[in-house]
Amino acid sequence: MSSPLLVEYKNTENELESRSLDSNSDQMETAKKVLEQVENRLSVKDIMKIQKVFMPPNFKEFVPVNRKNFIDSMFTALGCGVEEEYGDLFDRIDVTQDGFVDWDKVTTFMLLEHYEKEERVKSSLVPQWKDIKFLPSHHKEPIQSIVYLKNSHRYLSLSKEGWLNVWDENLKLQQTLRVATDSVRLRDLWVTSMISLANVNKVAVAFTSKEICFYDLNSKEEFSCQYKLHGLFNTLICMHYWYNPEDGNEAVLTFGNVCGEVNAICFTTALISLFERPTSSTDEQETTVAITWQELVKGNHKCCFTLRHKEHNKEWVRQVSYCSNLEAFISCTTTNLNTIVLGWKEKGTTTLKTTSFHISEGVNAFDYHPGLNLIASAAIDHRVYLWNPYVMSKPSGVLRGHLASVIAVQFSITRRQLFSFSKDKVLRIWDMHHQLCVQRIAGIFPKCLEFQTILYFNETYGQLFTTFNNQLTLLEMKQETVSVTSHEKPVTCVLYNSLFKQVISSDIGSTVTVWMIETGQKIKQFSGCHGNSEITTMALNATETRLFTASIDGTVKIWDFNGHCHHKLNAGRDQAADISQILILKRSVLVLGWERIITVFRMDSFTEFFVEPSEWKGKPQHQNDILCAAFLPPQTLVTGSYDGEIIVWNNNSENASCRFHPCVKRALQSKSDNQLQVHRVMENVSTISTRYQLFNPGSEDNEYSYVVTRIFFLEGRKNVSTMGGANLVACGGSGIVRFWDTFKSLLLAEFEAHADAVSIIMTVDKKSDYLITGDVNGCIKVWNIQEYCLCSSDIVITQHPPIVAAIQPHTDCISHLETCVQDDHLLILSASADCSIVLSDISGSVIGVFGQDEHWRIGACSPPSVIKSLPKEEKTVGQKHIRNEECLAISKHSIPITEENIDPDNRVNIWKSTVLGKKFRESRIQRRPRAQLYTWNKIQNPIGTFSSLHMEDLEKIIDVPKPDFLQNPHKYFDGKIEEADNEKLIFPTLSETLKAAFDEKSLFPKEILDREHKTKLLHEQNLNVRKTVINRKALRLKSRLPQETAAEIRLGKKIDISIQK
Repeated sequence: MSSPLLVEYKNTENELESRSLDSNSDQMETAKKVLEQVENRLSVKDIMKIQKVFMPPNFKEFVPVNRKNFIDSMFTALGCGVEEEYGDLFDRIDVTQDGFVDWDKVTTFMLLEHYEKEERVKSSLVPQWKDIKFLPSHHKEPIQSIVYLKNSHRYLSLSKEGWLNVWDENLKLQQTLRVATDSVRLRDLWVTSMISLANVNKVAVAFTSKEICFYDLNSKEEFSCQYKLHGLFNTLICMHYWYNPEDGNEAVLTFGNVCGEVNAICFTTALISLFERPTSSTDEQETTVAITWQELVKGNHKCCFTLRHKEHNKEWVRQVSYCSNLEAFISCTTTNLNTIVLGWKEKGTTTLKTTSFHISEGVNAFDYHPGLNLIASAAIDHRVYLWNPYVMSKPSGVLRGHLASVIAVQFSITRRQLFSFSKDKVLRIWDMHHQLCVQRIAGIFPKCLEFQTILYFNETYGQLFTTFNNQLTLLEMKQETVSVTSHEKPVTCVLYNSLFKQVISSDIGSTVTVWMIETGQKIKQFSGCHGNSEITTMALNATETRLFTASIDGTVKIWDFNGHCHHKLNAGRDQAADISQILILKRSVLVLGWERIITVFRMDSFTEFFVEPSEWKGKPQHQNDILCAAFLPPQTLVTGSYDGEIIVWNNNSENASCRFHPCVKRALQSKSDNQLQVHRVMENVSTISTRYQLFNPGSEDNEYSYVVTRIFFLEGRKNVSTMGGANLVACGGSGIVRFWDTFKSLLLAEFEAHADAVSIIMTVDKKSDYLITGDVNGCIKVWNIQEYCLCSSDIVITQHPPIVAAIQPHTDCISHLETCVQDDHLLILSASADCSIVLSDISGSVIGVFGQDEHWRIGACSPPSVIKSLPKEEKTVGQKHIRNEECLAISKHSIPITEENIDPDNRVNIWKSTVLGKKFRESRIQRRPRAQLYTWNKIQNPIGTFSSLHMEDLEKIIDVPKPDFLQNPHKYFDGKIEEADNEKLIFPTLSETLKAAFDEKSLFPKEILDREHKTKLLHEQNLNVRKTVINRKALRLKSRLPQETAAEIRLGKKIDISIQK
């Protein structure tokens, strides 16, 4: 992520004003502080003053400034604000906590702030489209008009030859009609335009025969011609209709022709009748009333009057419109002069007063936005000009980006966006506030060289129609769902940074987002952290100033919170890897998830940007992929694998010490050829085999039953090694949670946390008081484990601990759980595949969803209630018994919570009904099993000084015999030692008391003595070779210098003596 897309979101004034008056004052102050952060109030002059802070007088270079000097200097230079603001600004700039900032850090921070404001606008305004649709039609010639009928919720499309297609609201073709006029033959028919008269439920169609036909949609015979306006002097090519929504009688029909004329018919009683009928006609007669243009111009029809102007110099009028806000008529042509003409009606005249805009090469189309008071023109010179109707000297803005002539434009009124379409089939969407292109769509439209296009956008349904000759295409916006989402794509991980009091989340789209936990407000967003690869997990270092992100591309990146990547770890060794966990220790970083060995990175190797993995000293012990791990200071490391096996390691020596598995059949699945080893394995795991009875899947060997997805040490429990009890909890397949005593390798308890769940995940708070579990259905359960499994026993507990809460805040699989403490309240963070992150308290009350419009306030959380569920019937009759002392009493003041009874027959199988489940199961089924010899429970040290020796387990010794020198002291000592004076004790010497001679052969094994002897011989041999080489050099030196002084001879002898020594 060389240039991360960092998006910063702020509250707006409207959001602050919408809050209730009785809201907490602290909340208002916090929101106001976010809104009015000091960097948002800086001007160019202020930035120049800040620059002088980092370059004092008599200095030619910028100097770094610490926190105290930064606050004092900024306050003095700017002369406004408070010291707390500048201290907060310093902390946000110095994310690495170096204790100082320089001018480069300040400018980088400011640039990212302003850059991401623009990106925020783009990301918030960019519409999401469905796939383009090609609607089947019966048109053979180019489509001339598209009309939406609000009353009947239908679409009409009319082509040049007169074929009219009727579509329902679902865009299914209902019928096809032929629109014609009796003045011309069908083969000579040419339709130029069609408009809808919504207030009177009519449709007007213009023909090249210089006439307009009005079709009544309420008639018995649908689309029967009610009025025909003929006798026009020139051919009409464009029309527009407007009516007053408050008074339907007031309406205006505007049309332009091929000779540069713009005419308008202003109706005054449209709801009663558009035109006056002859006295001989009756309402019952379905006859067409013919009206001549001359009748309207002369004023023979009292219900309407006409207006016109001829300012386009006999050029074709491409588009006309009447704008009620301006009370003006707008029209355009493709000429340099009088390109866009605005006409106003003057009292007492039928001629319009006009003003003109002159645009080089002309324009093809225009549109008007009443809220912004802007006219957008589609110019032939590849630009879109924005005009203020009252400023004719120059445009208010110019939108550049098209590479061909712009042929259509249309505003989205509510979104304040502009659609523009060019002749090279590129659709651009512009944000009018910043005059920026926020989206470009190309390459999806039909391929044709010469085409005629119409652009029509139905804002109510978010449907954008484009025509290419006789083809009709549809781009439909994705409807915004009612449910609130935190990410655009499924969330994979969520963390809590207690240093900055922020929540960090990631998704499969390689996006990392930072949130404020106090309000749920989005602060920053990093896009493309690993390109297009999915981020699978994250982790924070001990100081919480570095963020580790892992991706399926097999890399782990280390970031600071300014979006700078410091290191890239090659965990997958240039191959894709499904990383499930990053465990950060004091001297190393462990990466797990895709293989049966541990990938380790030493901290001392983090000197370069690209870091290669080091070698794990211990041999591979797991038979399947390692999915999770946990660490207990000072040196205990535990790993859990896909087959359910848990192995305990010594992190210093990196050697495994013991392993355990809840099922003996799985433990002995890969047998060794050595029967003695098998016998020892049976002895070591016999206590576990007799203990595991209840949750054995029976005859069906299900590979998901034992998978370990999460594993945690109960660090809050002290003195477990001496007092006994569970210090490790694991969960995974079949919704089962297991408690282990790693010191005795005993399974103490197991219970079914989520019935019929394929797999679950979990987390534990730092005090080890509560266990939180989540399943694939979006359900979360909170368990009270303060008094659970506090002592060890040979009997496995199957009674579950008291349940505190059971909620379902998500609609899809829960991917990650995290706990945090805020204002002395224990909170739960849950991330899900439904693209949401939910914050809830320990009692199960949902506080909010990160990203929702209304910001929350973390209030007083209700105390957790303790619920004791009825014990379930044992599935098998065996040796499973529940100890009475482990069953916890119910609290007198507990609030009962009833869980919803779910029918297991109606439960959806996640592995069969979801794409993720199918792919995951296929990858596991197709995986080639590894041929591995089974290693016994007590594992030999694979690497060390005596690794080549054959070593066996020591036999168990019940009675320790006393050494011979204690039983027969007379053999080793001369006699009784006289009691010495208390002030001074005199001990006999070793030679006086020890009778037996010391022999090192009787002390060390023969193998060690042989190896030491060989080493001495090899050392002497190397020394002799070295002496020979030195002597040869000395002889050659003597031959070159035959005459030597006495002093040189003496010096040579001394050198020889030193060499011999």
